[in-house]
Amino acid sequence: MAKDKKEAKEKPLDKMTVKDLREIAKQIDGIVGVHGMNKTELLAEIKESRGIKDTPKAKPGATTKQLKAKIKSLKGQRSQALEAKDSVLATRYRRQISRIKKKTRRAA
Repeated sequence: MAKDKKEAKEKPLDKMTVKDLREIAKQIDGIVGVHGMNKTELLAEIKESRGIKDTPKAKPGATTKQLKAKIKSLKGQRSQALEAKDSVLATRYRRQISRIKKKTRRAA
């Protein structure tokens, strides 16, 4: 009975450890070299044998084009602040530009 409860409450494959994934992969015919595989390889093989299609998740957030447009507008605002000799505001804009540039690098 303990096995029935354990099988009924099986964790999602992505949350399992490599050890658990190897045990599952050993039971499936056609998967060879289980002990030489890492977690991503094991997940791919198990999902393929079970017929689970793995869809990549879309990254939330703005696109690179939108971020670059935001940077351009902030640069204009920063130059205006520098002309008005408002160094505090210019520094804020510079920091915002820097943060958004980092986001564009991550988005690419």
